[in-house]
Formats: sequence, C-alpha cells, structure tokens
Amino acid sequence: MFEEAQLYSPVTTAEDGSVEVHLGEDHPGFHDEAYRARRNEIAAAALRWTPGQPVPRIAYNNAEDGVWRTVSEELHVKHEKYACAEFLEAKSALKLPEDRVPQLDEVTQGLQELTGFAYHPAPGLVALREFYGSLGDGVFHSTQYVRHPSEPLYTPEPDVIHEVIGHGNLLASPRFAALKREAGRAAQRVQTDAALQVIADVFWFTLEFGVVREHGELKAYGAGILSSYGEIEEFQHMEIRSLDLTEMMTIEYDITKYQPVLYAADSLDHLDELVGGFFTTADDDTPARLGIAAAR
Repeated sequence: MFEEAQLYSPVTTAEDGSVEVHLGEDHPGFHDEAYRARRNEIAAAALRWTPGQPVPRIAYNNAEDGVWRTVSEELHVKHEKYACAEFLEAKSALKLPEDRVPQLDEVTQGLQELTGFAYHPAPGLVALREFYGSLGDGVFHSTQYVRHPSEPLYTPEPDVIHEVIGHGNLLASPRFAALKREAGRAAQRVQTDAALQVIADVFWFTLEFGVVREHGELKAYGAGILSSYGEIEEFQHMEIRSLDLTEMMTIEYDITKYQPVLYAADSLDHLDELVGGFFTTADDDTPARLGIAAAR
C-alpha cells in the first residue's frame, strides 16, 4: 500500500490567487528559486483550466527541452533492449518527438487516432478516485512540468516525462489502453476506499511496474520502469515473483525507491486474463472475499 499524497508536491492557492507548489527539502529543485517559480507558473495554468477549454500550452524553454532530449536519447536505447514488443509497437505508432517536450494536446491528438484517450492537465496531486475513475472515461490526468535539470535521469515525483514517455506510449497500445479503461471502470464502480485501494495496488504492480516473460526473456511494460533510465537497468535483477493478486494488494512498497519486488506475467495474454479479469469483476466485496479487509 502507499499514501497517495506521496505522489506529488502539494499545490495550494493563497487568498491573493497566487499558486505555490510545495517542494520537499530533499527535492533537487528546493533551493532553486527560478525552478520553483516555474513550477508555480505551470501549476497555475492547470488550475485555471476547465474541461471543454483548450488544454494550456506551455512555452517550454531550452533547458526543459534539453532535459526531455537527454532522457529520450537515453531511454531510446534502453527501450529497444528492455521493453516488451507491444510497448515498442505503440511507441512507434504514437511518434512522440524526442527533441522537445510535446504539448498535451499533441499527445491527445495522437492517442485519439489510436485508442481514443485524451490527456488533461493536472497541477499536481489528483485524488485517487478521480485519477483512476477518469481512466474509465478515456482520460489521463497529467502534469506538465519537467524535472529539475540537475538530475535529468531522476525525479522524486511524476513529471511530464513519466506521464508521457511512460504512460503516453503505453496508452497508444489498444491492449494496455483497454486494461487502463477497465481499471478506471472498476474505480467508478466501487464505493469503499478499501476496494479502491486494492485496484490502485494491482495497477501499481502491473501498469506502473509490470514485467512480462517474452521469448524466454524478462521484458518491461510498466510505465514507471519504462520512464526511468535507472530503474530500467535494474529491474531484471530484482526479486521476480509470479502474478499474485492478493499479494500485490497487501505487500508494502515505497514509491520513492526502486521497486525490489516485481510481478511477472507469463505472457500479455496471461496479464489480460488475470489482471484484466480482476479489473472487470472488482467490487466493494473484493477485499473481504480475498481476506484482506482487516489490512485496510
């Protein structure tokens, strides 16, 4: 389990309308006033947006495009080596630029033609129920800021690189887009926090940090692995266990570190059958049926 507030730096709006992103003291941009101002500016643009309006376009500067370019170049080689074939096909179909940060409306345009998904801007943390529930409607909430340039290959929180290179490419696959829609419909269906949490936990160990056996090799399909230059180099050396829904719902994990335990599907058809089946049938009684209600 994890606490959703860990995912992003909190964003607040003062009485005068000013927006502030509260970075932790250990954040690489904490002492960089220009970076902090930039984060506030980008978060404010997302907060001003309402559905039905054009998604705000961010005028990314040379430094931000440079970070995107650095990460894209590093991951390009790693994806060819470590990503599953379905991800590579989806990435090729979406054709994201590698030399600059794409706008969210560009990502939406590409996805609409492939799987019907759309990207909506988020200033930071999106409540668990809203984030997952929106997937059922074909909407992915995404931040628009870029990680601090001092650490281009690392981010303590999901930035536009994670949201787009990881999840965007994954959403270009009809198979993975369908899995995310089913996870979202499950989130819409359940009423209890316990049931919502087990959906989120299974999502974490599959669509965020999932691996699959492909032609005798372990390959990654999880967006968290495929958007992390460091973690993509390490995942094959982690403790690999077979897919186990109950275990995934109850094991403790820390989102701020590389995941030491990963769950491998025997194939993507196996993933569809087990995890897709779980998302399709999950309801408020699921935790009790699996004997984990007391853990919530």
